[in-house]
Amino acid sequence: MKRGLEKFYDLVDAFASLPTIGKKSALRLAYHIVMNDNYSGMKISHSIENALNSIQRCVKCGSMSEHEICEVCLDETRQREKMCIVQSAKDIFIIEDSKQFDGLYFVIEELDPDSIDRLLAFVKENQIKEALFAITPSLSNDAFILYIEDKLKDQNIVFTKIAQGVPTGVSLENVDILSLAKAIQSKVDI
Repeated sequence: MKRGLEKFYDLVDAFASLPTIGKKSALRLAYHIVMNDNYSGMKISHSIENALNSIQRCVKCGSMSEHEICEVCLDETRQREKMCIVQSAKDIFIIEDSKQFDGLYFVIEELDPDSIDRLLAFVKENQIKEALFAITPSLSNDAFILYIEDKLKDQNIVFTKIAQGVPTGVSLENVDILSLAKAIQSKVDI
């Protein structure tokens, strides 16, 4: 069946290469764009091209930006002595949607010397006093947090991390053992 439809199957393969899109979903998307909605296909194509040509990492915090410095770093109304450390720039969108954090962000994907040097410069430049780790709970990420705390130990910073435990509305039978253990350890008075 692929004979004569190489370009179509190239499109299917391109969709399937994206995270969370399986072969069936990729086939449905490709078919819809090619057969039912050429306009959306062209719009998506144009948007991808524009994003690839315009989006870069902020030179200060490592977030996504259309300029050298991102909007958050430029925003003078933010609490500049507070920072939230994330492992991916996409996490910033989720935190911003919650409207629960009004400080600066710092993206640190790898624990390499360059990233640590950029983090240290960021902390000093903004006179950071509080650091919130918004990182998915795991043993390796606990080590990640300890490593960063150690590198910043001389900066007089209060460190916190996002709470973890049992999600709202989920029965205990559906909660993994690590999350349940953390929830019991982090119990609160009522």
